[in-house]
Amino acid sequence: MRRLTVIACAFFTLLTPGGCAWVGQNKPPAWILGPSKDYPPDQYLTGVGQADAQDAANDRAYGAVAKIFKAEVTAQARDWESFLQFENRGTTAVERRLTLDHVTNVSTDKVLENVRIMSGWSDDKTGQHYALAVMNRAQAGTAMLGRIGELDDTVETELKEFRQAQDKLAKLRHLRRAIKSLVLREAHNADLRIIRQSGQGAASTYKVAELTSELEQFMATNLAISVDVSGTQAEPVRRAVMEGLIREGLPVLAAPLAHAATNGQTGGEAGGSPLVLLAKGTVRLWNANVPDPRFRYVRWCSDFVVVEADSQRVVGAVSRSGKEGHLTEGEAAAKAVRVMQQELTSELAKTLAGYVYGEVDAPTAIPPAACPRDEGR
Repeated sequence: MRRLTVIACAFFTLLTPGGCAWVGQNKPPAWILGPSKDYPPDQYLTGVGQADAQDAANDRAYGAVAKIFKAEVTAQARDWESFLQFENRGTTAVERRLTLDHVTNVSTDKVLENVRIMSGWSDDKTGQHYALAVMNRAQAGTAMLGRIGELDDTVETELKEFRQAQDKLAKLRHLRRAIKSLVLREAHNADLRIIRQSGQGAASTYKVAELTSELEQFMATNLAISVDVSGTQAEPVRRAVMEGLIREGLPVLAAPLAHAATNGQTGGEAGGSPLVLLAKGTVRLWNANVPDPRFRYVRWCSDFVVVEADSQRVVGAVSRSGKEGHLTEGEAAAKAVRVMQQELTSELAKTLAGYVYGEVDAPTAIPPAACPRDEGR
């Protein structure tokens, strides 16, 4: 049995560096108790995982290394918080946190490509398994510099396109893509500072806050959104939609398009007037006539299209409907208006932002109307 164990261990060592160092040992290896002499801290980053099974211990060892980098990226996020806030206006703190988590996860996944499980050990008395994850600082630093260089090239390309493009939407989209790449680049740079024992990163030519400020200014002077609503509760719905779009960071005209043009509210930069998008639609409320002895129900519907004001080309459409109930018809109607405002605002903001940023294509066909043609129905 001893001979078989030695043979198996020798074979496993060929497959995994440090392979069977723990087989047959009751004494825990040094790396569980502290830094390992085989992987000195000036050359390696290490993480230890402990679990009831070896696979789980391996995962936790990876997680221990990842935790180091996630903490650093989160700490550095203040340098590009301006863009995260710009991207998530009107959202909750939880949603903003999800955006930050996405950036850190993308960056950390890249870091973990350079991590290997180099050793393991199991405690015969407790049944616990341990794993040692190791990252070679020099190799990981070279790989990270390569990724940062790729992102720097992307930022330069997008900014060049931004400066040369004549179309306002094209300029806006290039600038935004440049900032998103720069944010990811800075997240990788935070990782590089951890990898390098010196703590030094690679300086960037651009700053996220400065480009974000330029993006906001460009949107304010080159894009305008007009909201036009007709039907039941038209004005309250219009105000709610406008407020929601403003919270999302979209530039909204105070007056409907015809009045705004008359009052000179559509003036843009010297290159010409801004691109105006018109969100126009109809909203309706009516008694649902549901036979319920306790509650009264009111149905609501809304049909909107988003068009480019000059060309009248449809670039988005939103159709929604629902039914709300309450003790009285007046209370049911008030609830229906609130729900309609929330859903309509959310969908219009998503539709407008998707088109403006080039994340969705203009629809090839308008979706079926949510409101019935016969108002008496």
